[in-house]
Amino acid sequence: MLPVVSIVGRPNVGKSTLFNALTKTRNALVVDQPGSTRDRQYGRAFADDRPYIVIDTGGLSGDAEGIEAVMADQVKLAITESDLILFLVDGREGVNVDDFEIAKFLRGTSKPVILVVNKTDGMNEEEALLDFYRLGFQKVIPLAASHRRGVGALISDLIAPICPENLEISPTDLANPGIKMAIIGRPNVGKSTLVNRLLGEDRVIVFDQPGTTRDSIYIPFERREQQYTLIDTAGLRKRGKVDEVIEKFSVVKTLQAIDDSNVVVCVLDATEGITEQDQHVLGFALEAGRAMVIAINKWDGLTEEQKKEVKDSLSWRFEFVKHVRVHFISAKHGTGVGNLYESIHEAYDAAFKDISTSKLNKALEEAMSVVQPPLSRGRRIKPRYAHMGGHNPPLIIIHGNQVDRLPESYQRYLIGHFRETFKLMGTPMRLEFKVSVNPYKGRFKSVTPRQERTENKLAKRGGTKKG
Repeated sequence: MLPVVSIVGRPNVGKSTLFNALTKTRNALVVDQPGSTRDRQYGRAFADDRPYIVIDTGGLSGDAEGIEAVMADQVKLAITESDLILFLVDGREGVNVDDFEIAKFLRGTSKPVILVVNKTDGMNEEEALLDFYRLGFQKVIPLAASHRRGVGALISDLIAPICPENLEISPTDLANPGIKMAIIGRPNVGKSTLVNRLLGEDRVIVFDQPGTTRDSIYIPFERREQQYTLIDTAGLRKRGKVDEVIEKFSVVKTLQAIDDSNVVVCVLDATEGITEQDQHVLGFALEAGRAMVIAINKWDGLTEEQKKEVKDSLSWRFEFVKHVRVHFISAKHGTGVGNLYESIHEAYDAAFKDISTSKLNKALEEAMSVVQPPLSRGRRIKPRYAHMGGHNPPLIIIHGNQVDRLPESYQRYLIGHFRETFKLMGTPMRLEFKVSVNPYKGRFKSVTPRQERTENKLAKRGGTKKG
């Protein structure tokens, strides 16, 4: 098992900044506002080429009520999983009452704890550390996470020793997280509940308050010997309603998660019907070219009449995603959740399917034999051949004369034909056109057909036409 290092401390002491420094990423949400991290955030890092896992946690405080209490439970779960705890404090503020409470709790866990004094840049380190020895920990080290000062020493001196040297896991292995599934949707539609149901544990915070997930949480897991990474994302609101700076950051993290995923599971609330905002959320995923599955949540709480209204609304509002499988589920009770995996695999396989050039050209010829390409400027558009240009989403490159003038209606026809021929369900497709260039264009002056016939006759006789 990979060793696990968790970062614990009060809100706004720099835990997410240190997480990003250790993982050499920008995965954790960093904003100058207390409480921006609420769930556990997992990241992969290396200490002298030896892998380990880092957990960023929500801020702990002495007075935990409401969602703060749930956050505290999440931190305790992270501590239980840890082999080493980095207790982060703020060197500029000095020792806080909450620091004593957290220190008391950590000493009772029997886990190894390193007291890390952050934000010591520009300070006398000895004076900065002196006050923190009162917390009762032997190892106290200075750090400036935002400038990466002291991070290298922390890794090599204190984290590397707990990482096994002979663990046969390479950075390439860790970079392959299996199928990455982003769970997206409007706020309070049940995304985190679905994540917990898929995992079989209370892995992310579920609270009866819209917007409780503000960061994108990456959760690797295994099911039936298949590796997955679930990404729980913040709810996407209408642009006009995104007022707080932190919410704007959350939207950015959600869009990054969509781009980083292989398959997007878009969760909708059946009790609220299909809204225009649901269409916007789907649009984000389509623009990113991601394979998709739609999950209509809270289905078991509807009457038959309400179910019919939702299905009727689906048929016309989601006309642009006919290639996407739709599931009617209850994340709270687990109804229909297991069926999502089949569609997720179908969409993933379609997004990464390799199609030979010969099969693509045969399908192109079949499509053109049924419906001929239209005329452009009085000349027939002539697609010549096609080949694969990429995956996730599938990209098909078509070469030919005037192919860049193919109207959108004919492009949609070709995509539909390719989708049906190669069973590409669940993924968007893209076409790219390469116009054939005439190598003789401009090398000879143009002649009329009559002039060409005359010159051919003279050539056969071995003479030339006199003026």
